[in-house]
Amino acid sequence: MNTAMITFNKNTVLALAKDGKRFDGRKFNEFRGPIEIQSSISKSAEGSVKVRIGETVVIAGVKLSLEKPYPDTPDQGGLMINAELTPLSSSRYESGPPGMHAIELARVTDRGIRESHVIDTKKLCMAKNEKAWFVMVDIVSVNDAGNLFDASGLAVMSALRNTKFPALNEDGNVDYKKHTDESLPIAKDTLSITVFRVGGNLLVDPTVEEEDASDARLTISSDATGVIAAMQKGGEGTFTIDEVMKAVDLGLETANFLRGKLQ
Repeated sequence: MNTAMITFNKNTVLALAKDGKRFDGRKFNEFRGPIEIQSSISKSAEGSVKVRIGETVVIAGVKLSLEKPYPDTPDQGGLMINAELTPLSSSRYESGPPGMHAIELARVTDRGIRESHVIDTKKLCMAKNEKAWFVMVDIVSVNDAGNLFDASGLAVMSALRNTKFPALNEDGNVDYKKHTDESLPIAKDTLSITVFRVGGNLLVDPTVEEEDASDARLTISSDATGVIAAMQKGGEGTFTIDEVMKAVDLGLETANFLRGKLQ
């Protein structure tokens, strides 16, 4: 079947899902291919990657800056993740300030990284109460064909691992034209898997059509040992306790698959 020649509306997707099928022939626990990670795509960023999952493509870039630590964490650096959903990636997005979808994408991604303590922020501190490195990550959508949550999580984790500290000049100021060989103090690899409920069934890596047909989703962020750092529920529908347990099992299983691509 040439799915590219067929238009699938919400009712078609729901009917197939209820029958245990997906219109592209995948199993409910199967990701699209190819899954590709291209590193060091930006010369101006301290770390950068382009991630492809099927037709979905996102870019993540990392910039580092020396700032005064926050008063409540005087011996730690900081982390900030932003997302920009460009009109280039989908006709659903418009130019201008971040919309609710972009804000939610950034917050969900940030929460998984932050709550699992991917970065040892104490090692980012150079002088207590005075100077520490702050990590700023930008996510930019290139093509939204569904599942931006997992593509962004994979891109951010890969970009953090790709990051090298910039050099400091004799005055102690940052020289962004020179990079050292020192990497970020990464303590663990955390990835997020978003499980969607479509037609009463749970599935991963949805297309845009499947996202539109879903009524609820659950993003599970876990590390390589299977420890769950964060979960974020989305959509108007509700999950039963049994569905949550099944979603967690599915999320942990597919996270191991995706982590293999990361390495």
